[in-house]
Amino acid sequence: MLATQLVETGNIQTVEVPVPTPGPGEILIEVEAAGICGTDRHLFRGEFPSVPGNILGHEFSGIVIDGADSGIKEGTRVTCDPNTWCGECDQCLRGRVNLCANNIATGIHRDGGFAEYCAFPAKKAVVLSNDLDPLHGAFCEPLACTLHGMDLGAVRPGERVLVIGGGVIGLLAVQLAKQAGGKIMLLTRSPDKQVMGRELGADLSAGTETEAHEIWPEGADLVVECAGVPETVAFAPRLARSGGRVVVLGVLPSGETVPIEPFDLLFREIQMHFSFINPFTHKRAAQMIEDKSISVDPLITRTISLQEAADAIATAPPPGEVRAIVVPQSMP
Repeated sequence: MLATQLVETGNIQTVEVPVPTPGPGEILIEVEAAGICGTDRHLFRGEFPSVPGNILGHEFSGIVIDGADSGIKEGTRVTCDPNTWCGECDQCLRGRVNLCANNIATGIHRDGGFAEYCAFPAKKAVVLSNDLDPLHGAFCEPLACTLHGMDLGAVRPGERVLVIGGGVIGLLAVQLAKQAGGKIMLLTRSPDKQVMGRELGADLSAGTETEAHEIWPEGADLVVECAGVPETVAFAPRLARSGGRVVVLGVLPSGETVPIEPFDLLFREIQMHFSFINPFTHKRAAQMIEDKSISVDPLITRTISLQEAADAIATAPPPGEVRAIVVPQSMP
């Protein structure tokens, strides 16, 4: 089968590899769709810890073709929660499973979904309707991560929510904040993404920190940073009102630092939270995708083959792109 493999930092290739054989407790999935995440590009550049030689892809779904003794019937569509925590370490026993010291992340620590087939832990597969658009299953993982961040932010009806970043996470956060009853502003430099954000629920949009401050001089009750760049993480607290909250969902490269002013955060009592992956949120995300309470079709910018995946990960996304989806089975 074909698979897109991170050979080493800076070297990603689509290569021919054997079809995996499911081990104990695993199922074999024919991958239908896998999203290219910013984290995949961090992995390629060595900015996020990973295991060299693995097949990338942690946002994927597909059809079970070998259910083994899992109880999941062959032919069932599933979405794949990529994080397998141990359940025994101190963090797991405290309920902080996303901080598990022994977490095995599919597509990072073990072979993932940028392949025609993937062997996957059955207990981390969530069943989807076979009537669901195959491409939509690839959005369950990013939605699950966004849900965790919005849970931390705890939007109250009527609050002002400023979402920074017009990528997948930002546009999902806009929809979740709207559902919670917030008044939403989307901050992104892209005019096209501003338009999309308003179509998905944003009440207002801005292109810069200055514009956002002019619209809401007193600041937002909640600022959700989804861009994952130093500039936006640094100015996010400045756009929160006194007594406000900031949730950082964007992923910066390992080792990156940003300037903050502790006195300002203290004097205005700004709460800052950092949100990591998807503890107990994947099934909720799958249900929201299933019942279409979250719109994901507008977020699909393009579909590509496995032959194109390596180049797409190794290069910056084209202007205006929200999400590229790898469709392995489109290969001849």
